[in-house]
Amino acid sequence: MTINEIQDEIISEFSFFDDWMDKYEYIIELGKDLPLIDEQYKTEGHLIKGCQSLVWLHAEEEDGVVKFTADSDAIITKGLIALMIRVLSGQSPKDIAEADLYFINKIGLQEHLSPTRANGLLSMVKQMKLYGLALQAKN
Repeated sequence: MTINEIQDEIISEFSFFDDWMDKYEYIIELGKDLPLIDEQYKTEGHLIKGCQSLVWLHAEEEDGVVKFTADSDAIITKGLIALMIRVLSGQSPKDIAEADLYFINKIGLQEHLSPTRANGLLSMVKQMKLYGLALQAKN
């Protein structure tokens, strides 16, 4: 699936929920299925700067696509990084670096997250795109 197909799928899933409490519950559930980062990557160097919670993110390229793993000490944040991984993991470095992540606004995340969580989400996006750029440059 392309990044846009996955985003459209997420937008569709979120449209089933009428209120934000249900959407938060869904985000928390997504966090429970997060592909967890290997303990060796739970280091200062893998922490996402700009997140109030601790969020570790690791990326590695395999067969031309980037695989992300992550973890967080906060349940909502864990769900947010799980959403981002769902959209970007398994994509090419070029596609990740150039992705227009429109689903964030379409499902209302920007306006329904606290300012600190919204900043953290933007930091996740930035870090994942930087991994895409770095891996693209390496090739």
